[in-house]
Amino acid sequence: MKEWDVVIVGGGMVGASFALALRNTSLRVLLIESVPPHSANQPSFDERTTALGNGSRQIFETLGVWPAMSAEASPIRSIHVSDAGRFGVARLDAREQGVPAFGYVVPNRVIGRVLWQALRDVSNVTVAMPAQLKGATLRDDGVLLDVVTGGMTERVRTAVAVAADGAGSVLRASAGIDAAVEDYEQVAIVVNAATEKPNTGEAFERFTSSGPLAVLPVTGGGYAVVWAVSPARAAELVALDEAGFAAELLNAFGWRAGRWTRIGQRNSYPLALTRAEETVAGRVVLIGNAAQALHPVAGQGFNLGLRDAATLAEMLASGANNADFSFGAGELLEKFAAWRAEDRKGVTRFTDGLVKLFGSELPGIGLVRNFGLLLFDLSPAAKRALSRVSWGFAGRMPRLARGLPLE
Repeated sequence: MKEWDVVIVGGGMVGASFALALRNTSLRVLLIESVPPHSANQPSFDERTTALGNGSRQIFETLGVWPAMSAEASPIRSIHVSDAGRFGVARLDAREQGVPAFGYVVPNRVIGRVLWQALRDVSNVTVAMPAQLKGATLRDDGVLLDVVTGGMTERVRTAVAVAADGAGSVLRASAGIDAAVEDYEQVAIVVNAATEKPNTGEAFERFTSSGPLAVLPVTGGGYAVVWAVSPARAAELVALDEAGFAAELLNAFGWRAGRWTRIGQRNSYPLALTRAEETVAGRVVLIGNAAQALHPVAGQGFNLGLRDAATLAEMLASGANNADFSFGAGELLEKFAAWRAEDRKGVTRFTDGLVKLFGSELPGIGLVRNFGLLLFDLSPAAKRALSRVSWGFAGRMPRLARGLPLE
């Protein structure tokens, strides 16, 4: 039976980032991934984009991979928030907050390509791919994992098993950790599009009666559109031709970006809030969407998951040089869970609250939230607070987010 210090299940953006963070440690790491990163069937690295907050950019900078991403990263220099059909508007400008940008919009395929290229040179990380986790058995001193590769099942033992395999995590289920799932009854239509005038680095969050509509600047002058609507409405919009979809998008979003001139391939994804009841069970620990999968409003999901990865890497690295890493690993995981609890709950409440506040049809609530937007627009202190959301709610940031090595 092969033995490892850490086994990571899932090599998407969070799992690959975590594996990369463990380089230069003495830990023996196995990364299990079912779909090669360059495959068209790899769901983590498709044409969707991710808005990286400044904390996430710093983590990638510390890991040495940001320069390879930055050429295709579009800065968010300002943000425009509005409530469709109402008077409430709020604007944020990065220069007023003393930063060059609130964040950067990067294609997922770019993030995946850069992370996996960097992993090729990491000597202490072994990759099993394509491989799938069949099941796991928890023991007091570690975890036994049944891994299927090439039709053959192999059992491996690890001191720590990390679930980075998404909202439907197999490892989470094998560990007996329950997850609450709240269906938002919305579908996100994701499309890259262009308008008659190039973007100026302004991002838009427009709350419509059917759901939030985010329009984010991307390199090349176009935009990434994430439009949340009901499942029935999503089916109608996806079925339209390019001109018809452009007209519907213009009607929902308005003229702020100009007339839509090109609509790319449209993809759709159901939206739900998934929250694991615990993030640690024995020697199994959850990070990223395996721990919490959020609504895309405000773009906080991956940023939260990357902080999970950076914090866990720091905790495990602190015990890597102990004579018996396995003996103290359980205590390290409990410390990790306690450290991450505040950030996890804070970001989840923030995103879920936005969806429900702007989706509410209670009498008078529209007037209240629009006055709230106006008051926010007039409050420098509120804007400073919101500009810090992408750094999280955890108080002390992980070392990687502060530009420091793990140890």
